[in-house]
Amino acid sequence: MKVLVTGTAGFIGSHTALRLLERGDEVVGLDSINNYYDVNIKYGRLAAAGIDRETAESGRFAQSSRYPGYRFIRIYLENRHAVEDLIARENFDAVVHLAAQAGVRYSITNPYAYIEANIIGFQNILEACRHNRTGHLVYASSSSVYGLNENYPFSVHHNVDHPISMYAATKKSNELMAHTYSHLYRIPTTGLRFFTVYGPWGRPDMALFLFTKAMLEGKPIDVFNNGNMKRDFTYIDDIVTGVVKVLDHPPEGDPAWSGKTPDPSRSPAPYRLYNIGNNSPVNLMDFIDAIEKSLGKKAVKNFLPMQDGDVPATWADVDDLVNDFGYSPSVGIEDGVDRFIKWYLDYFK
Repeated sequence: MKVLVTGTAGFIGSHTALRLLERGDEVVGLDSINNYYDVNIKYGRLAAAGIDRETAESGRFAQSSRYPGYRFIRIYLENRHAVEDLIARENFDAVVHLAAQAGVRYSITNPYAYIEANIIGFQNILEACRHNRTGHLVYASSSSVYGLNENYPFSVHHNVDHPISMYAATKKSNELMAHTYSHLYRIPTTGLRFFTVYGPWGRPDMALFLFTKAMLEGKPIDVFNNGNMKRDFTYIDDIVTGVVKVLDHPPEGDPAWSGKTPDPSRSPAPYRLYNIGNNSPVNLMDFIDAIEKSLGKKAVKNFLPMQDGDVPATWADVDDLVNDFGYSPSVGIEDGVDRFIKWYLDYFK
């Protein structure tokens, strides 16, 4: 296939593009390369795929020196005409939309960044897909949409009407927008709710990166909610496997769906939602212990109360993904943490 992957300078997008290239797909990557976190990490991900930094910065198409089927272009999702022109010109078979303004806490202080990238940007993707019949649209949602829900494990069949951050609210909005386009224009859309993704080339604002950096520098780590937290940490390779499995199977709509007993995860329209997680929540203190073992260093812990916009636990019910695609996460927390730290030590020397 010829696939547009947005967010290819990002964590999940960069890994997804490589997986598609390695199986023989043609990929056009798109990213704005904003400065939410260190852009050197973003250019490093692109360089690992053979994309030259100077060309990528220029806004011109950059051809990968490593993968003949990979080109990258710097575009802001908010630029409607640039998005429309790209999708109209390239005639894609499918779109994997992973670009977004990330971060729960950043959304509390910078809400407009999320409206512009996650709402307006997604609208531009939907409209371009509509007018150019690009086939399957797979897009990133988030476990954060579960908000105040305390019914564990989190299921795509649960109600998710109580988000507690603007980031979560924009991701819930994306699901609603996608359903509208699936219903009105029969565009096949699949939303993927990612659960705490980690691994090599991970985001510098995430706990694993922050903890590793601080511990190596001999600085204390901030442990929120006094360590009484659980996360369904999911290794990047397992996430990408789920993305690719879903991409290959556009939804067709469920003729048995009933408006009297509506299931939020599906529709008579070609629309589906799935959780992608490890289905095995890990205590935060056990997560820190895995980092300590891998580094051979003890952390100095600064215990703090819960942060605004945060939740005490996440836990993915992945039964639908297992039943429909044979999804089976395979990387445990100690192995995954060890792989990240080996990458970190090599990358930062």
